[in-house]
Amino acid sequence: MAEYWDLYDEERNPLGRTVIRGGMDPMSGEYHVVVMIVTMNSHGQVLCTLRSPEKSNYPNVWELTAGSVLAGEDSYTAAVRELREETGIKAKDGELRYMMTVKESTAFIDCYFIRHDADISEIILQEGETVDAKWVTRQEFENLIAQKRMAFPVARRYHQLFDKLMQEGFL
Repeated sequence: MAEYWDLYDEERNPLGRTVIRGGMDPMSGEYHVVVMIVTMNSHGQVLCTLRSPEKSNYPNVWELTAGSVLAGEDSYTAAVRELREETGIKAKDGELRYMMTVKESTAFIDCYFIRHDADISEIILQEGETVDAKWVTRQEFENLIAQKRMAFPVARRYHQLFDKLMQEGFL
């Protein structure tokens, strides 16, 4: 099924248009919205999922839960949906906390945080998207980055995310 995204200008004002996934011109000055969710358990470990080898971008590397906001959907609703689709975790109302937005070349990345304890065997992987999951410590997360086994977009945002988690008292 085709995925459509709402388009925004560089100030995140809606343009009143949509684009089909894969149809954005990176030189257009238009943006869409992506959500990223940091799921952390009470031991301070972060949930990472392994991208499917079928993925065209960043196959077989670890990542945080993330995905694009669909046309007509708000960021928070998209974060709840992506978390459920990719991990099976059902966030309760208000459980996801907005952390920050990172503006990149074609997208606004809205980052959320959730504290959630679950045995790894309870994580439900999304077919075609994820093939494994694990809880990692901050040192293990940094090792995945150093070994180039973390998806580049996540690695690129790492310091901003963890600095914000520290500022907010989550670490």
